[in-house]
Amino acid sequence: MVKSSNTSRDRLLETTAQLLELQGYHATGLNQITKDSGAPKGSLYYYFPEGKEELCSEAVARSGQAVAERIRFGLSQAPEPLEAIVRMLQGMAEHVGEAGDGCGSGVSIAAVALETASSSERLREACAKAYDSWQAAFREKLMAGGYSAERAERLSLILVSLIEGTIILSRTSRSGEPFRQLAEEIPHLLAKKEG
Repeated sequence: MVKSSNTSRDRLLETTAQLLELQGYHATGLNQITKDSGAPKGSLYYYFPEGKEELCSEAVARSGQAVAERIRFGLSQAPEPLEAIVRMLQGMAEHVGEAGDGCGSGVSIAAVALETASSSERLREACAKAYDSWQAAFREKLMAGGYSAERAERLSLILVSLIEGTIILSRTSRSGEPFRQLAEEIPHLLAKKEG
């Protein structure tokens, strides 16, 4: 998910990101974060003096950046956008299948976004920036492949929406099948470069 580090700050952020992905914002408590991270309790408020909201918004930002980098890497594996996106989705299907529990599909921030968008401007903004960075990765690949800026913008939003939804479906079905089906349908969505 996120590069591992030995500093207390990094361990707190890594653990928070993992817990947010698994159980959401409200179910993730500071005591659990410090316990699971192995970081001294005092370091939490030393590094994040504003508490849980600050810690979680930084964890979302960090996770969002890691996912954007993985998307860019996945898209770089083929020159044409369609082939690159299909391959990436097929890889996600395999990853979910290997995990066996539907939780290996990637970092979803949907739970945090849904729980906090109306109650925390800081967390809403962190989620929005993460989604924007994911859309930018797809948009750049599509434009490099000949799609107009307008079409690439629309398609990048659709792709991120589909992938986030597919992560949820894969987790609830404990299967990579939703990703396989999405990979099969993507050629129809991307078939026409303009329109």
